Amino acid sequence: NSANAQSGKFNKDDLKFVKAAALGGEMEVALGKIAADKATNADVKAFGQKMVDDHGKANDELTKLAQSKGYDLSVDKDKRQKKIDKKTDDLSKKTGSDFDKDYVDDMVKDHEKDVNDFKKQAEKANDEDLKKWCAQTLPTLEEHLKMIKDIQAKMKG
Repeated sequence: NSANAQSGKFNKDDLKFVKAAALGGEMEVALGKIAADKATNADVKAFGQKMVDDHGKANDELTKLAQSKGYDLSVDKDKRQKKIDKKTDDLSKKTGSDFDKDYVDDMVKDHEKDVNDFKKQAEKANDEDLKKWCAQTLPTLEEHLKMIKDIQAKMKG
Protein backbone atom coordinates (compact mmCIF):
# COMPACT_ATOMS: atom_id res chain seq x y z
CA ASN A 1 0.00 0.00 0.00
CA SER A 2 1.13 3.55 -0.67
CA ALA A 3 0.89 4.60 2.98
CA ASN A 4 3.58 2.05 3.74
CA ALA A 5 5.78 3.34 0.92
CA GLN A 6 5.52 6.83 2.37
CA SER A 7 6.12 5.91 6.00
CA GLY A 8 9.63 4.71 5.27
CA LYS A 9 9.27 1.13 6.49
CA PHE A 10 9.72 -1.92 4.28
CA ASN A 11 6.60 -3.99 3.70
CA LYS A 12 6.78 -7.78 4.14
CA ASP A 13 7.78 -8.54 0.53
CA ASP A 14 10.42 -5.81 0.39
CA LEU A 15 11.91 -6.96 3.69
CA LYS A 16 12.03 -10.55 2.46
CA PHE A 17 13.95 -9.38 -0.60
CA VAL A 18 16.31 -7.23 1.49
CA LYS A 19 17.13 -10.18 3.76
CA ALA A 20 17.73 -12.44 0.75
CA ALA A 21 19.87 -9.78 -0.95
CA ALA A 22 21.92 -9.38 2.24
CA LEU A 23 22.55 -13.12 2.41
CA GLY A 24 23.34 -13.30 -1.31
CA GLY A 25 25.71 -10.35 -1.17
CA GLU A 26 27.57 -11.61 1.88
CA MET A 27 27.79 -15.05 0.27
CA GLU A 28 29.33 -13.54 -2.91
CA VAL A 29 31.98 -11.77 -0.81
CA ALA A 30 32.81 -14.87 1.26
CA LEU A 31 33.04 -17.14 -1.79
CA GLY A 32 34.89 -14.46 -3.75
CA LYS A 33 37.58 -14.30 -1.08
CA ILE A 34 38.10 -18.05 -1.37
CA ALA A 35 38.19 -17.88 -5.17
CA ALA A 36 40.66 -14.97 -5.16
CA ASP A 37 42.87 -17.11 -2.97
CA LYS A 38 42.38 -20.68 -4.27
CA ALA A 39 41.44 -20.48 -7.94
CA THR A 40 44.03 -21.83 -10.39
CA ASN A 41 42.53 -20.01 -13.38
CA ALA A 42 43.64 -16.33 -13.46
CA ASP A 43 40.23 -15.15 -14.77
CA VAL A 44 38.44 -16.98 -11.96
CA LYS A 45 40.84 -15.48 -9.41
CA ALA A 46 40.23 -11.96 -10.78
CA PHE A 47 36.46 -12.54 -10.85
CA GLY A 48 36.57 -13.65 -7.20
CA GLN A 49 38.31 -10.41 -6.25
CA LYS A 50 35.74 -8.42 -8.24
CA MET A 51 32.97 -10.15 -6.25
CA VAL A 52 34.64 -9.09 -2.99
CA ASP A 53 34.92 -5.47 -4.17
CA ASP A 54 31.57 -5.00 -5.95
CA HIS A 55 29.38 -6.98 -3.58
CA GLY A 56 31.18 -5.49 -0.58
CA LYS A 57 30.17 -2.04 -1.83
CA ALA A 58 26.59 -3.15 -2.58
CA ASN A 59 26.33 -4.76 0.88
CA ASP A 60 27.33 -1.47 2.51
CA GLU A 61 24.71 0.38 0.48
CA LEU A 62 22.03 -2.15 1.37
CA THR A 63 22.91 -1.97 5.08
CA LYS A 64 22.58 1.83 5.00
CA LEU A 65 19.30 1.64 3.07
CA ALA A 66 17.87 -0.86 5.57
CA GLN A 67 19.00 1.34 8.49
CA SER A 68 17.26 4.34 6.92
CA LYS A 69 14.05 2.26 7.04
CA GLY A 70 14.60 1.35 10.68
CA TYR A 71 15.75 -2.18 9.93
CA ASP A 72 19.03 -3.46 11.31
CA LEU A 73 20.51 -6.16 9.06
CA SER A 74 22.94 -7.25 11.77
CA VAL A 75 19.97 -8.80 13.62
CA ASP A 76 20.00 -11.82 11.28
CA LYS A 77 23.77 -11.90 10.85
CA ASP A 78 24.31 -15.17 12.76
CA LYS A 79 21.62 -16.99 10.80
CA ARG A 80 23.14 -15.75 7.52
CA GLN A 81 26.65 -16.64 8.69
CA LYS A 82 25.63 -20.28 9.31
CA LYS A 83 24.43 -20.60 5.70
CA ILE A 84 27.56 -18.87 4.43
CA ASP A 85 29.84 -21.12 6.52
CA LYS A 86 28.20 -24.26 5.16
CA LYS A 87 28.67 -23.10 1.58
CA THR A 88 32.24 -21.86 2.08
CA ASP A 89 33.19 -25.10 3.86
CA ASP A 90 31.89 -27.16 0.93
CA LEU A 91 33.75 -25.02 -1.60
CA SER A 92 36.97 -24.90 0.43
CA LYS A 93 37.26 -28.69 0.27
CA LYS A 94 37.66 -28.53 -3.50
CA THR A 95 40.95 -27.88 -5.26
CA GLY A 96 42.42 -27.11 -8.65
CA SER A 97 40.20 -27.21 -11.71
CA ASP A 98 37.38 -28.85 -9.70
CA PHE A 99 37.32 -25.79 -7.49
CA ASP A 100 37.36 -23.41 -10.46
CA LYS A 101 34.58 -25.28 -12.28
CA ASP A 102 32.30 -25.51 -9.23
CA TYR A 103 32.81 -21.87 -8.29
CA VAL A 104 32.16 -20.70 -11.87
CA ASP A 105 29.04 -22.88 -12.29
CA ASP A 106 27.76 -21.62 -8.94
CA MET A 107 28.38 -17.98 -9.89
CA VAL A 108 26.55 -18.37 -13.21
CA LYS A 109 23.55 -19.85 -11.40
CA ASP A 110 23.65 -17.22 -8.62
CA HIS A 111 23.93 -14.27 -10.96
CA GLU A 112 21.16 -15.52 -13.25
CA LYS A 113 18.90 -15.65 -10.20
CA ASP A 114 20.14 -12.28 -8.87
CA VAL A 115 19.58 -10.51 -12.18
CA ASN A 116 16.02 -11.87 -12.31
CA ASP A 117 15.25 -10.98 -8.68
CA PHE A 118 16.71 -7.48 -8.94
CA LYS A 119 14.86 -6.81 -12.22
CA LYS A 120 11.60 -7.79 -10.55
CA GLN A 121 12.26 -5.63 -7.48
CA ALA A 122 13.36 -2.65 -9.58
CA GLU A 123 9.83 -2.70 -11.04
CA LYS A 124 7.67 -4.09 -8.26
CA ALA A 125 9.21 -3.08 -4.93
CA ASN A 126 6.82 -1.21 -2.68
CA ASP A 127 9.57 1.03 -1.35
CA GLU A 128 10.82 3.67 -3.82
CA ASP A 129 14.35 3.78 -2.36
CA LEU A 130 14.63 0.00 -2.65
CA LYS A 131 13.38 0.19 -6.26
CA LYS A 132 16.04 2.77 -7.02
CA TRP A 133 18.83 0.75 -5.34
CA CYS A 134 17.84 -2.38 -7.28
CA ALA A 135 17.84 -0.45 -10.55
CA GLN A 136 21.27 1.03 -9.76
CA THR A 137 22.73 -2.35 -8.73
CA LEU A 138 21.31 -4.29 -11.68
CA PRO A 139 23.88 -3.22 -14.35
CA THR A 140 26.72 -4.45 -12.10
CA LEU A 141 25.00 -7.81 -11.65
CA GLU A 142 24.39 -8.05 -15.41
CA GLU A 143 28.07 -7.29 -16.00
CA HIS A 144 29.04 -10.02 -13.50
CA LEU A 145 26.75 -12.50 -15.26
CA LYS A 146 28.25 -11.71 -18.67
CA MET A 147 31.81 -11.96 -17.30
CA ILE A 148 31.25 -15.28 -15.53
CA LYS A 149 29.47 -16.79 -18.56
CA ASP A 150 32.42 -15.75 -20.74
CA ILE A 151 34.82 -17.37 -18.25
CA GLN A 152 32.67 -20.52 -18.18
CA ALA A 153 32.63 -20.70 -22.00
CA LYS A 154 36.42 -20.23 -22.15
CA MET A 155 36.97 -22.98 -19.58
CA LYS A 156 34.76 -25.39 -21.52
CA GLY A 157 36.26 -24.23 -24.83
